[in-house]
Amino acid sequence: MLTLFHHPSCPHSRFVRLALEELGLTARLVEVRTWERREDFLMLNPAGTTPVLVEEGAPPVPGAAIVAEYLFETRGGSAGLMPSESGERIEVRRLMSWFNDKFFAEASGPLVTERIYKRFIPAGDGGGPPDTEIMRAARNNIRYHLNYIGWLVRKRDWLAGDRLTYADLSAAAHLSAVDYLGDVPWNEDETAKAWYARIKSRPSFRALLGETLPGLPPAPSYANLDF
Repeated sequence: MLTLFHHPSCPHSRFVRLALEELGLTARLVEVRTWERREDFLMLNPAGTTPVLVEEGAPPVPGAAIVAEYLFETRGGSAGLMPSESGERIEVRRLMSWFNDKFFAEASGPLVTERIYKRFIPAGDGGGPPDTEIMRAARNNIRYHLNYIGWLVRKRDWLAGDRLTYADLSAAAHLSAVDYLGDVPWNEDETAKAWYARIKSRPSFRALLGETLPGLPPAPSYANLDF
């Protein structure tokens, strides 16, 4: 039995949820508010970040990239979301890092923090009104990431090659978190938009698209397949 400790708005958690769905794996979902610093969760991951995947008989698996490798080693194989050829795997891992690290630091992380997490964090612990300058910079950063996605897809069928991989899921997960907020300028690159529409129409996306946050409804483009 798999258990995923996650937060619905966490882009890294969304990536793991998409990967589990694509691999046909079912996990019990446990929502974690990382800012509460709960002792039981810190015992699973001292870093206090989501996601963490737990499977009976195995140590807790913390972090999106580590979970992806764990699933590849234990479930994915050559038929999963990682290519069998080592050179192709390098490109998948490079793009996973691009979105899970770079895009998160420059765009999805700041926007989710400012517009969602800070609504629930006590003022004395860093909560309060969103910082408009941080949000403005993050929104601007999304543009060149969209252009990069478009450039990749114009050369390939999918981001890392001729089939869907972890690279596509990581990019789509981070974009979906921002798209919920209506902060993705989809008119920036039509190729990137078409690529995202392809992924968003996959069965693995259904659960994410059906979820809403209390007091914060999704943007019209979020669940619309013809956005």
